[in-house]
Parts: sequence; structure tokens; C-alpha cells
Amino acid sequence: MSQPTHPITRYLERAPVVVFSAYAIVAAFTTYFCMYAFRKPFTAATFDGAVQLPWVGALDYKIFLIISQVIGYTLSKFIGIKVVSEMTGRRRAVAILFVIGLAELSLGLFAITPRPYNAIFLFLNGLPLGMVWGLVFGFLEGRRISEALGAGLSASYIVASGVVKSVGKWLLDDFGVSEAAMPFMVGLIFFPLLALVVYALKLLPPPTPVDEAARVRREPMNAAQRRRFVLAFLPGLSFLTFLYMFLTAYRSIRDDFAREIWDALGYGSQPSIFAWTEVPVAVGVLIGLALLMMVKDNRRALLVVHGMMAGGTALIGIVTFGFQMGWLGPVPFMVLVGFGAYLAYVPFGCVLFDRLIATVGFVATAGFMIYVTDAFGYVGSVGIMLYKNFGEANLDWLSFFVRFSYATSLICTVCFVASGIYFSRRSAQA
Repeated sequence: MSQPTHPITRYLERAPVVVFSAYAIVAAFTTYFCMYAFRKPFTAATFDGAVQLPWVGALDYKIFLIISQVIGYTLSKFIGIKVVSEMTGRRRAVAILFVIGLAELSLGLFAITPRPYNAIFLFLNGLPLGMVWGLVFGFLEGRRISEALGAGLSASYIVASGVVKSVGKWLLDDFGVSEAAMPFMVGLIFFPLLALVVYALKLLPPPTPVDEAARVRREPMNAAQRRRFVLAFLPGLSFLTFLYMFLTAYRSIRDDFAREIWDALGYGSQPSIFAWTEVPVAVGVLIGLALLMMVKDNRRALLVVHGMMAGGTALIGIVTFGFQMGWLGPVPFMVLVGFGAYLAYVPFGCVLFDRLIATVGFVATAGFMIYVTDAFGYVGSVGIMLYKNFGEANLDWLSFFVRFSYATSLICTVCFVASGIYFSRRSAQA
């Protein structure tokens, strides 16, 4: 005998689309926003010094910590390829609280363990957190308004990273919290709100039959179905996965070493710079994704999103050139390269694969390809940080960021065009 439906769920089933959208966006946005309080605050600290590693040599201590967390986060993405794609709706909310609880426990152990051995707990912190995005997006995908819902969810990590770093620096500067304890304290601040909004997310009703007719039914995928999907569209998916390695690394450098970049630009004494410069980025990306809702035809929308993403990566190179020529100041430079990067990056987590599945008519879940690209993306991020440490050790972070901006712009724009051409031809044959 099935359990009675919660009154809020029953109301949302018949609520106007504006009300439903507002509820879903607030719940999803706030859930993922809170997750960042358990992942990113530690990057607001400098963690000066180096660590000697066998067979490797001296590694910058902050790079060592970031790589430790990213390795755990990357493994989580590979685990998530199976876990998220097979996860049923009834278990998602409990899974979100469980994995974030493990992450907070790891931050507590990080705080009391001496360096460099505390790095193992940042690895364990990242290991569960990589699955949160897929668990949250599973509540939103496969709906006629998935672009709007995905845009609202995606805005969370654009803004959240800056906000939680500002909170972390505030604890460091105004309350004298140690660098090691600060990440755990930020997590404690955000956990009560997290529990509330995860419960709100749990009350969302599933997609309706009308949603399924418009966007193709979404079901968990077993290993054979995942393999069949990849082999069917291997060339296009390869272009997207390859470029995403560079795009993820670029976004990570801008995010994880924002403290060092802003210091070099002369804004190191302003903790709020992390937060307020991300607001126009989030607004711009939200507008771009929301406009995709006006494109009803799935094939046309898939091509439009490719064009939008290619435009974002091209913008990175153009803006960087303008900054070097003295046409743009530091703040417009950081805001505009952030806008270009996120305009290309965000659709991977919400719109791109949702529309791709709807275009090709493959019964699947968008979470699968989101996690494939994410997993390889963070592998690229680790590779770039190691290259910086050992190949460009004497280059400051701002100079490295400028060089990497040009490389990311060129490689990603070319691959986006190639992927767009491939899927244009494949979808025309469908």
C-alpha cells in the first residue's frame, strides 16, 4: 500500500508553473549553495609553505590540499556515473544529507590533524561531495521547464563559491579562527539550512506525462544502456569531454586561486570581492539559459546551446587580450572572463545533455553524461595544477591565468564547433 502524498507535493502537482518553478529553483539553488560551504571555504586561506613528497619533490602546500580534495572529488564523479544514473527518486534526499554529513566530518578531522597529514581528510571530504550535483539535478531533469530549473540550480555554484570564501575570510580576519578550523566552522553555519531545503526538495512531484512527452522519459541506466549510448554518439561526446577537461581546469584555477589572483590585481584587502564580482556573472548566465526556454524545438535548442557555449569560450580570449592591452580594468576582466567561462561551463550540468537526450530520443538520464564529463574534467584540473607547480613554478598565478585563458579559449571554441557540426548532422538523420 502506497504512502499518502504530502500536502505540499499535492499542491505543487496542480500549482501554476510560476509557483512550481519558484519553489523548485529556491529548493535546488539553496541545497547546492549550502553544499559549497563544505567544499570551497578552505581556498580563502593562503596555506603558505610547501610539502616534500617522495619521488615528486616540493609541492606548494595549498596546491597539495586542492589536489587532494580534487582527487577525491574526481573519484566521486567516476563513482557517480553508476550511483547517480541508477539512483531512484525516493533515496535522493537521504543520500544528499548522508554524503554532505560525511564531508563535514572529514573537515572536522582536517582541523585537528597536523599538516601535511590533514590532506587525507580533504581527499575524504571531496570523495562524497562529487555526487551531490547529480542527486539534486535528478529532481529537476526531464521537465518542460528544465532550462529554467537548471539555470536556477547552476546559479548557485557561481555565487556560492564567492560567498562561502567571503564567509571563510571573515572568520579568519574578524574572529581569529585558524586556517585549519575555518572550513569546519563554515560548514556548521550552513548545515541547518541545508537540512531544511533538502526536505523541501524531497517534496517535489515527479515529471508529468506531458513532461515526458516533450523531453523523453527519464529512467535509471544500467551498464549496458550506458555503453550503448556512448558508442552511439562517441565522436560528439569525445569532443565535449575533451574540451570540458580544459574548461573545468580553467574554472578551477579562477575559483581556487582567486585569492592569489585578486591579490596580484591589488584587491587582496577586500574580502567581499569574492562574492560581489560573481553576481553579474550569475545574472548574465541565468539570462542566457532562461532564453533557451523560448526555443521549443529540441534539435534547434541543442544547436543554439552549442553556439552559446562557443561564444562564451571565444569571449575569454577576447577579454584577456583587452585586459593585456589596457582596455579593461581588473574587475571587468575578472567578471567578463568569468561570464564567458560559466556561459560555456554551466550548460554541461543542466541544459546540454537534457536537450541532447530529447533530440536523439534515447531513453536515459542526463546525470550519466554529466558525470562522465565531470569525471574527466577534474582529471584535467589536477593535470593543469601539477603542470603549474612543476612546469611554471616561477610564474605568478595572474600571469599563468592569462596564458591559460588563451589556451582554453582556442581549444574549447574549436571543439564546441566540431561537436555542434557532429550533432547537427546526427540529429538531422534521426
